[in-house]
Amino acid sequence: MIRKILLSFFLLGLLIFINKNLSVADAAECDDKQDQDKVNCLQNKVNELQGQKRTLSSQIAVMDSQIDLAEARIDATKQQISELTLDIDTADKKIDGLAKSLDNLVKVLLNRMVTTYQIGQTQPFEILISSTNATNFFSRLNYLKIAQQHDKQLIYLTQQAKNDYTNQKNIYEDKKKKVVALKTQLESYTKQLEVSKKDKQALLIVTQSDEAKYQQLLSQALAERKAIVAAFSQAVSRLNSGEGESIGKGGFVALLGNSGSPNCSSGPHLHFTILQNGSPIDPAQKLKDVSPGWDNSPDGPVTFTGDWDWPISNPSITQGYGMTYWARLGWYSGNIHDGFDMTGSTTINAPKSGKVIYGSTTCSSSQLKYAAIRHDDDSSIITLYLHIQ
Repeated sequence: MIRKILLSFFLLGLLIFINKNLSVADAAECDDKQDQDKVNCLQNKVNELQGQKRTLSSQIAVMDSQIDLAEARIDATKQQISELTLDIDTADKKIDGLAKSLDNLVKVLLNRMVTTYQIGQTQPFEILISSTNATNFFSRLNYLKIAQQHDKQLIYLTQQAKNDYTNQKNIYEDKKKKVVALKTQLESYTKQLEVSKKDKQALLIVTQSDEAKYQQLLSQALAERKAIVAAFSQAVSRLNSGEGESIGKGGFVALLGNSGSPNCSSGPHLHFTILQNGSPIDPAQKLKDVSPGWDNSPDGPVTFTGDWDWPISNPSITQGYGMTYWARLGWYSGNIHDGFDMTGSTTINAPKSGKVIYGSTTCSSSQLKYAAIRHDDDSSIITLYLHIQ
């Protein structure tokens, strides 16, 4: 018996070691690439790893690759910003200097044109009497005409050059805007890197680096998702058919429970979802801010903008709405987390008046119990309460 246990631990350790070293080898293939080529290489590695059978070690390999990818994106973006900034600094100095030179040149040419024109107004008789001979007379007349034409052509070409440099300056203004956009992108990549690192650390903590624990949590999440989707469909259909008993605002709905355990629930909690026209919306849009507790590391708190009372008192959020930590792991089959998971008081009350129904749906070999309310003041809104007793 002891030999079997030791052998199991050895094989699990060997699997993690192999996967870890394979992921390091995969990442190393991208080390000799630069900038966007490295980003593309690492993105391909992430896609390949995500297609593998889901295990704790493969999940960690994905996270490591995502961290490498975020770091590569940060480096590539910094390089782009650096190159563009250098181009802009050089171009600004050059264009400003050329613009001033062109302005001065235009002024000089305009003055020359006026002077030449004034000289050109001299009567041929006056030029004749001031000329030393006939050759000199004709030379002076031709010179004035040629000078005038030449100055006009120079002014035209100078103005064209000025327009060209103005256009060039506009191009570099666009580059400045691109730098601003890249800096915003850099902030986003930096946040992604921080999130990826926190996600990995949280995964190791919650699974206790144990493959069996990871598989148990994954199985629960996938089973719960399937059962909740079935409950949504069932509840909406029943309420649309006119079922339900009246319940007032603050009326007793149910007791917080753990139905669905152990197949799709890891402990007593309320899964609270708001459907609008059949689709889930963020409960934070409807619930008032009661400064709830937050036990949803590494996601953290959100802002509440509604005026609804909460379904339970003294709530503590164990998972929020949207692309949460667990959703980012892909534990909801690529979907968002469609509501709030919360703990608190055992009594669940209706945040608004309406018609309530009760039901259950199969979750593996157990039953997940739920309540649903279609609200009087807005028939497009249905609230659901899952895992109730």
